[in-house]
Amino acid sequence: MAMSGGVDSSVAAALLTQEGHEVIGCFMRLGSVGDEVDQEIKIGHKGCCSIDDSNDARTVSAKLGMTFYALDFKDDFGRIIDYFVDEYNAGRTPNPCIRCNDWLKFGKLHEYAKSIGATFVASGHHAQILQGADGAELHMGADIGKDQSYVLFGANRKRIGEMMLPIGHLQKSEVRELAKEFDLPVFNKPDSQEICFVPDDNYANLIEKKSPGSLRQGEVLDAQGNVIGEHGGQQKYTIGQRRGLGIAMSTPMYVVAKDPLMNTVTIGGEELLNTNTVLAKDVNWLIDASESWIPCTAKIRYNTPPSHGKVKAVGDFLEVQFDEPQRGGATGQAVVCYQGTKVICGGWIERVS
Repeated sequence: MAMSGGVDSSVAAALLTQEGHEVIGCFMRLGSVGDEVDQEIKIGHKGCCSIDDSNDARTVSAKLGMTFYALDFKDDFGRIIDYFVDEYNAGRTPNPCIRCNDWLKFGKLHEYAKSIGATFVASGHHAQILQGADGAELHMGADIGKDQSYVLFGANRKRIGEMMLPIGHLQKSEVRELAKEFDLPVFNKPDSQEICFVPDDNYANLIEKKSPGSLRQGEVLDAQGNVIGEHGGQQKYTIGQRRGLGIAMSTPMYVVAKDPLMNTVTIGGEELLNTNTVLAKDVNWLIDASESWIPCTAKIRYNTPPSHGKVKAVGDFLEVQFDEPQRGGATGQAVVCYQGTKVICGGWIERVS
């Protein structure tokens, strides 16, 4: 059981224990006390991997009578931080939570589970594993407002059957009520709200620290290519950003493009954010890949509802066309496709149009 120290994983562990499973709680330790990573994951932040979180996970495990291990994933976590920094420096918008799930929670943690003879790896994600005609399937969580199937799209198809998501059929309010019933000390703990290794939400500081000199002053352009201002580093801007541009305009302006080679940031009207088609790489199919169009719904951001469109395989890539324009498709983010509540495929956006 991947224990984050939060209410979701704690209730998931309690439910599995109640059902009679032998549950081993595992907390992924991402740094050592006093080292560089640990200083970035500050005690008391609202992430999911601080020392306080480890203590909460240990306390819950003890209360439930579970064996508990804190696993040293420091080296593997460094890979996620490097990915995060490299993506911003390349002008893309990373999603480290998905990479953490792919590489650690349902990657290295699965390997550890097998080494100790565990049959399943469980987590407190708001998603569901349901049995279909061809075996286990990944579905949206019952609480659509908390659904996390988007960040699990990269799970290996064969591993879906080795995953357990015990709270996926519950509403968040029900999870908290169960935490009270189980008398878990984390019943009112706030949800994780930020990237755990950027506790002050100032990721530009992290980028500068990890790659000194990478944040360089450059030009801000309008949609016609005219220079209208200066910026302090293209990494400080994300596609669709409106606030904090530092340029007064008569109409609302948004970041619509970035060029890391020319070190420019382009701003324009909201209509320039429209995305009709995305091409994605590093594709993961959870059904048999198809070179013919498949009707689906798809989303290009975690916190937006899926929209109708179609998807097909194009060589090693994934192409998604939307019936209606989507706002702010960004390279480096994920596109995830569904049929009903079932996740069918996803990939990392390489190009938008």
